[in-house]
Amino acid sequence: MNRPDKESPVEDWVRHVKRSLRGMMNGPVSASMRSKGQTYKVNFGVELPRLREMAEELPHTFSLATALWTESIRECRLLAGMLMPPEEFSANDAELWIDSMKETEEAECTSMFLLSRLRDASFKVFEWMASNVELRQLCGFLTVGHLLKKGFRFTDRDAQEFLDQTESGLQDSAYRVRRAAQNALLLYMNQGETESANGERILERLKL
Repeated sequence: MNRPDKESPVEDWVRHVKRSLRGMMNGPVSASMRSKGQTYKVNFGVELPRLREMAEELPHTFSLATALWTESIRECRLLAGMLMPPEEFSANDAELWIDSMKETEEAECTSMFLLSRLRDASFKVFEWMASNVELRQLCGFLTVGHLLKKGFRFTDRDAQEFLDQTESGLQDSAYRVRRAAQNALLLYMNQGETESANGERILERLKL
């Protein structure tokens, strides 16, 4: 399979990605995902670790990531978040991507590889957590979880807002939002005695 060179147009790279994915197709996994209701036009069933390996060999450019995000192909959309340079991805771009997300897996992957690496991530998460749109909420709690894993610490004021949003998230009707809120709270509680006590008060109030 001929690999495009650095000067090749983005369309050549998109074709290269699609050919590579077709060669890695996992039929049983693809069928299982379709049976669970995933709505992609094409789903090759390629596992996330293989996509991460593939991403290491592809150009990390705004143009390729954007082109892959526009495809109705599961793997292309997951790769997009891995390939997008965070320094070139604006807050407005993030809003557009989140609003166009199709599946929970996109929220999980994009939050991990892209949203948590944005310069404005620690500010935007509050807007996302407060949303009444499930995937937007999910991105907020997942992203703040990844920030906390990296050692991010809230100011006192932001910590209170985080706790308020998390308490609301723990009572959300969507299981995935509740789970992401709980994971974020536990990561926050691991930061120290004060944080642990703040979290315990919420858990006691909600009898969790």
